[in-house]
Amino acid sequence: MHNPIRPWRNIERRASRKIHVGSVAVGGDAPISVQTMTNTLTHDAAATIAQVQACAEAGADIVRVSCPDEASTAALREIVAESQVPIVADIHFHYKRAIEAAEAGAACLRINPGNIGSAERVREVVKAAKDHGCSIRIGVNAGSLEKHLLEKYGEPCPEAMVESGLHHIRLLEDNDFREYKISVKASDVFLASAAYMAIADATDAPLHLGITEAGSHYAGTIKSAIGLGNLLWAGIGDTIRVSLSADPVEEVKAGFEILKALNLRHRGVNIISCPSCARQGFDVIATVAELEKRLEHVKTPMSLSIIGCVVNGPGEALMTDVGFTGGGNGAGMVYMAGKQDHKQGNDGMIDHIVELVEKRAEQLERERAAAQEAAE
Repeated sequence: MHNPIRPWRNIERRASRKIHVGSVAVGGDAPISVQTMTNTLTHDAAATIAQVQACAEAGADIVRVSCPDEASTAALREIVAESQVPIVADIHFHYKRAIEAAEAGAACLRINPGNIGSAERVREVVKAAKDHGCSIRIGVNAGSLEKHLLEKYGEPCPEAMVESGLHHIRLLEDNDFREYKISVKASDVFLASAAYMAIADATDAPLHLGITEAGSHYAGTIKSAIGLGNLLWAGIGDTIRVSLSADPVEEVKAGFEILKALNLRHRGVNIISCPSCARQGFDVIATVAELEKRLEHVKTPMSLSIIGCVVNGPGEALMTDVGFTGGGNGAGMVYMAGKQDHKQGNDGMIDHIVELVEKRAEQLERERAAAQEAAE
């Protein structure tokens, strides 16, 4: 997004080829999409559908499901039919699972062509993808590099990962297939970043970013923010997945927060809050925690500042849609669209702020709809 007033906020995205994962464009000038992956047993269609729906409600643009066996691909048709977002089928080794997934309606196949057998089997999978409108993600992972590459390089390294990726690309392009994206993931942020920067120079394919096996909700989010944030800030990346040992919904939330921090995507309420100190005029930490829960339903991109005192509060409120700054005598000041509006007692403050945010969201949606209608 170009910002002529504040050029230091500009991110120049790498020029990549645009493909489609179902209805979602990936690469080119398309918004950076957020993905996650279910952790239910895929053959349990009801449980998987419920998790896909929860992820979609949280904002996931694409959801991946693992298809390790025939029972999983058999359930895939029902899962795809019930999903409001494109479904990616995760396939390892067995080419028939890839063909079955394409026939069941998967929007994309996650495979490594070199790992599914002979050239004839690769041709069969590519034909199935073409016949059923599937794109393909080549998924290179530092933990599962080909044996000959490990022998050649001695260990997983950026050069080995790029060589693996380019080999898989050739297998697809030799079959006249270009609807692919690629990932070169590692659990080490240094290795992953270096591999992605190298593959970004070697191909115009869209890039799926991820720090694989990043860890727990807390540690993994931080690791992913460092690795993905570094690449996205450099303009590298077209779709992202935050890999956490946690509920997939938390992966979606973390992904959006990373994109929001870089001004690359906006969804829901961005709460700007202080860490609190002895100057606070109300319990900032408890208030913010409650507001996060109460405002999860708001999808309109907007900002809310919750600041404990008047040192930074008025300045932060100038740049937010709704703001509250703590004051004295059990009350604070409410700001609307950056301007001081009215006082509000600490008692009932949360209910009042929720109401103001909801009304401001409705106003922003009306303004957006009017602008769109005028443009048409």
